[in-house]
Amino acid sequence: MDFYYLLESAPCRSILMLANELGLELNRKLLSLVNNEHLTPEFLKINPQHTIPTLVDNGYSVWESRVILIYLVEKYGKDDSLYPHCTKKRAVINQRLFFDLSLYAFFADYYYPIARDKQAPVPERLTKLESQLEFLNTFLDGQTYAANDSLSIADFTLYASVSTIVTSLGYDLSKYPNIVRWFEHLSKTLLGADENQKGCDLFKIYW
Repeated sequence: MDFYYLLESAPCRSILMLANELGLELNRKLLSLVNNEHLTPEFLKINPQHTIPTLVDNGYSVWESRVILIYLVEKYGKDDSLYPHCTKKRAVINQRLFFDLSLYAFFADYYYPIARDKQAPVPERLTKLESQLEFLNTFLDGQTYAANDSLSIADFTLYASVSTIVTSLGYDLSKYPNIVRWFEHLSKTLLGADENQKGCDLFKIYW
């Protein structure tokens, strides 16, 4: 499987960690956005939206990270533990996947103008990001994992996002004890967590 990615990208890193968990070998293809490699005619044929991550599995293209997560576990999962067939359990996981979209969007809204455009921080945007972290802290109350009672694909994408927030902002999570407990557990147990941190460090200096 060809995997077009940047290690700096949190969505890309979620796929790399899941591939590790599933024991999948990905043919990694670094794509330089700075050099417009995502806009070449060849890549546009693979993904007209020219976004990363993009996965090509035996000629079949999939993009949008959370869709790739679902695709990989449904096709290559040894069982359904990471994305259960149970409708109710799957609904909780899907909610967390969609929640991660908003979490990362609030982070981007706050961080990108500071890092990319050298603008002054906007406190109201940080407040909105922190409101999302409060929600996540609530979701994790009494929970070891982000959804239900076992590791799922929701943990991979949320862990990639939260680790990016922590590294980029130097953010102190101590007022969110449930997130701290979850984050520390996954940092010790997720295959690929070390590479994920390397990507976070690269993202911090990317700008």
